[in-house]
Parts: sequence; C-alpha cells; structure tokens
Amino acid sequence: MTQTTIVQWASAVLFALALAHTFSTPYFERLSHRFPRHAGAFHLLGEVEVVFGVWAAALIALMALLTTPAEAIAYVETRQFTEPLFVFTVMVIAASRPVLDTVVDVVARASALVPRARDLAAVWLALAIVPLTGSLITEPAAMTIAALLLRQRVFRRDMPRRVRYLALGVLFVNVSIGGTLTSYAAPPVLMVAATWQWDSAFMAATFGWKAALAVLVNASIAAALLARMPITADAVDERPPVPWHVRLIHLGFLGATVVFAHHPVIFIGLFLFFLGYTQAYEKHQSPLILREGLLVAFFLAGLVVLGGMQQWWLQPLVSGAEPGVLFFGALVLTAFTDNAALTYLGSQIEGITPLAQYMLVAGAVAGGGMTVIANAPNPAGAALLRGGFENGVIGAGGLALGALLPTLIAAAAFLVF
Repeated sequence: MTQTTIVQWASAVLFALALAHTFSTPYFERLSHRFPRHAGAFHLLGEVEVVFGVWAAALIALMALLTTPAEAIAYVETRQFTEPLFVFTVMVIAASRPVLDTVVDVVARASALVPRARDLAAVWLALAIVPLTGSLITEPAAMTIAALLLRQRVFRRDMPRRVRYLALGVLFVNVSIGGTLTSYAAPPVLMVAATWQWDSAFMAATFGWKAALAVLVNASIAAALLARMPITADAVDERPPVPWHVRLIHLGFLGATVVFAHHPVIFIGLFLFFLGYTQAYEKHQSPLILREGLLVAFFLAGLVVLGGMQQWWLQPLVSGAEPGVLFFGALVLTAFTDNAALTYLGSQIEGITPLAQYMLVAGAVAGGGMTVIANAPNPAGAALLRGGFENGVIGAGGLALGALLPTLIAAAAFLVF
C-alpha cells in the first residue's frame, strides 16, 4: 500500500469518525455533568459545529506523521477558506440589532394589515417571508430572526407538542430551502457555487422559485393549524428604537459584504470597520454573535480540510448513480450529516453532470430540516427555541416527524416543477 493510499484511507476513517461524532454530541454533554473537572472540554466536544474542525486537525496531524509536516502544511494551504470567512462575517453583521430590528419592524407593519389575526399573520410571515429573506441576509440570520419572532408566540409549553414540532420542522425546512434564491446565502449552495459557476441569477431561475412555492405552502399549512391555537404577542421591546441612519449604515455594511463575497481581503477589512462602528455607537447595539459565527465558520473550515480528501472514494460512488437515486440519496444522507458537507463533497467530483449537480443540491437542501445537524443554521434555531420543549431538549424523533410533511413538499417542488 502506497503512502498516498494510506493517507486516503486514514482521511476516510477520520471522516466517518466525524460523522459518528456529530450524533454523539449529547453523550459529551452528559459527560460534562459526570466529570465537572473537565466540563469545559466535554462542552467543547459537545458542540456540533466543532466536530469537523476537531477531526480536520486530527487529519493534519496524521498527515504530518504519515508523510512530512511540510506536506501537511502544503495541503492546508491549497484549501480555499473564502466561504467560511464570508459566512462568519455576514452572519455577525446580519444578526446585529439594527438589522434585526429593521426586519422585525417590517414584519410587524405587514402583520398589522390583518388586524383581526395580527399575531397569526406575524407567525405566517416568520415562517414564510423571513426564510425567503435568508437569500439576502443569509440563512443563519434568517433563522435567528424567525426564531426570535416565534419563540413567545408558538414555542410555549402550553402549546400542543405536535404543533410545536410541526412549526419547528416547517421553520427548519423553509430556512434550508429559502436561501436558494441566491448563490451565497445557503451554506450547501455556497460550498459549490464557485466550483460549478452558479450565480444568483442561475439559482433564482433553477431553484429559487420552486423553493419559494414550497416555503409558502409549508407556512400556510402550519398557519392553518395554528389558527385554532392561542397565539400571544411577543413582549414589547422597551429599549429606545435604533435611529434610521444607524440601520442604514448596518445595511450598507451587509450589502457591501455581499457584493465583495469572493474577495476576503475586502470584506474582512469592512468587518473590522464594522466592529469599530459598533463600539462607537454601542448604545444602539446588542452583543454581537461572534461566538456563534466563529463556531459555524470553524465547522465549514474543518469541512473544507476534511472533505478535500474524500474525492477518491466519493467520485466512483456518485458518478455511477442515476440522478433520481442521487436526489433521494442526498435527501436521506442530509439527515445524518450537514448538507453543506454533502454538497462540498459533491463539488470535489470531476465530470459530474449538470443534472447530477442539480439533484445533489436539491436533495441536500430539501432534507435540511430533518435533524438539528442537517443544516448549519439549525443549531442556532435550536438554541433559541429549546426552552419551549420539555427539559429543554428537542427530541430527534419529534423533529423528524414534524419535518416530514414540509420535507416531502419541498422534494416534490424540486422534482415536479
């Protein structure tokens, strides 16, 4: 067995261990309570977003032992980290208070047009329009906004359990497919857009309108069920409103970051200016989600390093699959691994046909709501909404059942139209 073959097999084993680790994170959380002296380390290993970064580091260390440290470093330096850097930057800016307040105000004004069912209209907008805005402000930001809008209205202990899980499933599925109107907002699209030369016009024409149709149907079904439930308004924000010029400046930072999405030197520079601005006008800010953004970026960066070594076994497996098999295979596999991981691996395959590309991404985004780890923004939504579930735990079975119908509707939209 050659040295190259040994490294390839080692990378495949580490990738399998990383997938197993993603389903073992609750176990590490339990270990943190059993062994409080090392609770910090177990909490770290219990973070879903940390998994691929940890095993990517193990891969680099193993490559250094099996080959040479210079070759291991050379491999890392050939990886492209623009996407993780961009996701971190845009996630932090989009989730800042001026941007969030702007979107919340738009939802409030729109729901006020239906005075007799104002709160129900707000729920529908949070499940339909906000996920679609994820195509502009990114899926993690859309998930954050929607979860905050729904937390007190829907995710309460007095709401029937099946209703809460259906609403959560609709939210996760709609966010997963709602970011496909552009080429930069959804992590599974972002990981392939540059390689396959998919721009936002292509995404809107090929994926976007189908996703929008499914999002509207899913949200309407959930709203129809919730119409018979006691929906209460969110608590009133007693803080002084953010001035319009501060909101415009934040939106300007967000827009400029999106425009220069493929130029990290520029958007990282913009981000540094943004940090300075938030410090200068701290009274108009809430704490930035730097930790959450870094975790997502670390996840994607680890995926880039670890996934880059999987082409040798993935290409013969996928290249021989029929498009329909590829779609349903991606739909199922997404439930067991992040959909960005799946599409990134697909982008490493040489000679993959346009139809196979479409089927792979369509299946991956359609299945993005089945589990908490299926789509990168899901852990953020789960963190904000878990308080509405018994013992603060979102059950895997309940979520899978709640997401089943919206997943089938999304799959039908991508396959039929």
